[in-house]
Amino acid sequence: MVHDVDKELSQKYCPRFAQLAVEKKFITAEQAKKALSEQMDDDLSNKSHRLIGRILLEKGWLTSQQIEIILNELFKKPG
Repeated sequence: MVHDVDKELSQKYCPRFAQLAVEKKFITAEQAKKALSEQMDDDLSNKSHRLIGRILLEKGWLTSQQIEIILNELFKKPG
């Protein structure tokens, strides 16, 4: 069930998460492509779905603080 929630969040925010990370110069476009490719490979091989932020964190390409900055940007309310 948790993996379903992760997958749903990922489908909604994943491309934007990676794009925002690149725009903020936290990662390179190449790192974003590699992480997105790894996420897709996991999904195609029926491994547990991982959020893009988790992949980037596991690779040491993002810090937890940078992930928090990106998530705050993605989830901020217009207004």
